Amino acid sequence: MAGLKFRVLLDSESKNEAFRDILISDTDNFESFYKAIMSSFRFKGDQMASFYVSNDAWDKGHEISLMDMSYDDDSIDSPSAVMKEAIIKDFLEEPDQKFILVYDFMRMWIFLIELIGYEKENPVAPEVLMAVGMAPPEDSRLVADSDELITDEGDDEDYDDDDDDDDFSEDYGTDEDFSGYDQYDY
Repeated sequence: MAGLKFRVLLDSESKNEAFRDILISDTDNFESFYKAIMSSFRFKGDQMASFYVSNDAWDKGHEISLMDMSYDDDSIDSPSAVMKEAIIKDFLEEPDQKFILVYDFMRMWIFLIELIGYEKENPVAPEVLMAVGMAPPEDSRLVADSDELITDEGDDEDYDDDDDDDDFSEDYGTDEDFSGYDQYDY
């Protein structure tokens, strides 16, 4: 195996499908693949991202992150979990291997990636072989802003702090006789 042909589909709310076929060397690393994907969809590539080894059900498996997020955890060192050090061929378990790329964890752009072919030619650098559809602008997904969170402040405009002792409306219980009620009789 020299060249791997992957189909990269941008999972989007848009009805217009956008995908790219990318040819990359099997000895290339995931960081190079990540940059090729970002460039092909015209995304900046300046946000956190992770690849996940996946299966036919598109479940997330082993994570390959853009930066080392292990914090000296020795249990995560096999195989490498950092894109720059992770070689693509080391993560190929199936002839139609699938990966998920999550980009910008605030906007949650998701790319579904599937190995669709092999090429004898070994590309020097990743190549976009086919581009179908226009990707939406990278900033078209809104980020939840802390100012948009629902709060209780200002919701009770008619509430009057001076009437704290009056928990009931004025006409509540006027038809009922509570003269025999003893609040301490249990």
